[in-house]
Amino acid sequence: MNQTIRIPPAIAQGLAHGAPLVALESALITHGFAPPSNLEIARQMEEAVREQHAQPVTVAVLDGTPQAGLSDEELNRLASDRTAHKVSLRDLPLASLRGGNGGATVATTMYLAHRVGIPVFATGGIGGVHRGHPEDISADLPALASIPIVVVCAGAKAILDLPRTLEYLETHGVPVIGYGSDEFPAFYSRRSGRQVDVRVETPEEVAQIARQRTELGLSTALLVCAPVPPADELPADEAEAAIAQAIAEAERRGIKGKELTPFLLAQLVQQTGGRARQANKALLLNNARTAAHIARAIVKES
Repeated sequence: MNQTIRIPPAIAQGLAHGAPLVALESALITHGFAPPSNLEIARQMEEAVREQHAQPVTVAVLDGTPQAGLSDEELNRLASDRTAHKVSLRDLPLASLRGGNGGATVATTMYLAHRVGIPVFATGGIGGVHRGHPEDISADLPALASIPIVVVCAGAKAILDLPRTLEYLETHGVPVIGYGSDEFPAFYSRRSGRQVDVRVETPEEVAQIARQRTELGLSTALLVCAPVPPADELPADEAEAAIAQAIAEAERRGIKGKELTPFLLAQLVQQTGGRARQANKALLLNNARTAAHIARAIVKES
């Protein structure tokens, strides 16, 4: 294990002693935010986890090797590397050959976190089915259907086809849990008009569901959806108008595949005068805190 996934001593010690650990992705550092905001939000997310008495574990690829847990120096190095790859699951076997650094996507972080024994992962929004292109399905969805980890998010990215994304999750048996909400959040917005499978109010309830899943021998993730804080929400009608404009611009330019999501998100920031970026930061920190609470509850439950 240690030959394929590098684990710093502090993280190894936490794993050995059953400490509450929260995995964090790094694609948002390499491809989600521009410098210096990328390093700032990465540090803030780690600190948000620590403030709730849990241990953050940022997952990335450094020098061609997957690594669970980064020092502040390594965070800085990753954030300043403009040649870093975006590492999805299909890229992991190629990482050592390619060398260099890479930001782990949601699916990759889920896989590596589960491999080393971390039960909880906090991200912003999951990937899903793209609007107008139902054949374009994020690797996040099959990962959610096959990796038994708790994923804390603010729903799926609002630029996606939310009904089809939820249909995929239902078909593949992934429980969608509303954390203090009856509705599936739409990333920047608290409401989507789509219902979750169950609403919970406490981290202890999530821990109980996770234990029951394990005892039943199920292998799907639990998708815990925490809405963006009300003060930072981008109203749904405003978000939808900006998304429609961004999608039209992407089609005009012929932007597709892995370049599409970063382009659309950047367009939304521009069209909303930065309010989309503020909502994104707020939900990331909220999800990190929520995940820390859940990680502590799971430790107590075990």
